[in-house]
Amino acid sequence: MSDMQKNQNEASTFLASEIQQCPIGQAAFSVLPVPYEKTVSYSGGTGLGPGAIIEASDQLETWDGKSNPSSLGIHTRPILDCNRPAEQVIEAIALDVKTILEAGSMPVVLGGEHTVTYGVIKGYLDAGYTDFGVVQIDAHADLREAYEGDPLSHASVMKRIIDENIPLFQLGIRAFCEEEIAIRAKYGVQYLDADDLVPDNIQSFELPEDFPTQVFFTLDIDGMDPSVFPSTGTPVPGGLNWYQTLNLFKSVATQRKIIGFDVMEFAPIEGFHAYDFAAAQLVYKLMGLIQRTQSS
Repeated sequence: MSDMQKNQNEASTFLASEIQQCPIGQAAFSVLPVPYEKTVSYSGGTGLGPGAIIEASDQLETWDGKSNPSSLGIHTRPILDCNRPAEQVIEAIALDVKTILEAGSMPVVLGGEHTVTYGVIKGYLDAGYTDFGVVQIDAHADLREAYEGDPLSHASVMKRIIDENIPLFQLGIRAFCEEEIAIRAKYGVQYLDADDLVPDNIQSFELPEDFPTQVFFTLDIDGMDPSVFPSTGTPVPGGLNWYQTLNLFKSVATQRKIIGFDVMEFAPIEGFHAYDFAAAQLVYKLMGLIQRTQSS
């Protein structure tokens, strides 16, 4: 067993070196590690992402540069057992997310491949959330009806979400097929692709007036440029940089109420711990942006 696999199995709690585990009912944020990896289509390793992020979080400062998100309380759920059929994993994710929401906490989900986000959204629906939208940062549209015959593929996750009548806004996309272009048009998916965002260094944007007031934000690591995160299974050049990613998230958070977020498709590279730390810091920075922009 490699050191990375050991770390995945032994992952403890987010920021364990700095803070005590907070009871779920008192925590603003509940971290849910979901090491699901079944349908990756290029390079693997996303199943090791959640454990690597949690381990690297031990090296974070509680002061994120502008505030201390940990002061609001952080709870970490046990690593989800993903050694079962995809449909069962989706239902297990949904149940855990529903548990977090019913405790009054905010889900912060760490993947795993992007299929995980479908289970997360099902958890919101099961908890009674009906009027919310999804904002996605990604290199890929993930709007195929199925990929390699699998409707629960990571390449189909956003199609599963719009099938649930959830409005979707996409940011940073730069790899998609003609089927996905047609699906965007058919379902009214709105977007700002990378070829608009990156060359002009766009740091903020306006969501459509009719976009829901509550937003779940899903961030695929490959939405960022490989120069920032080569540690992903399907890297695509021309992506977002570090500060642009944070500022686009902030732009959404100042316009709408963030009800949760996930970070997907981080595939750690053994021996290159800088990327593990960067992923952990990204998660914590997003918590900080929520702390500073959202009303109580």
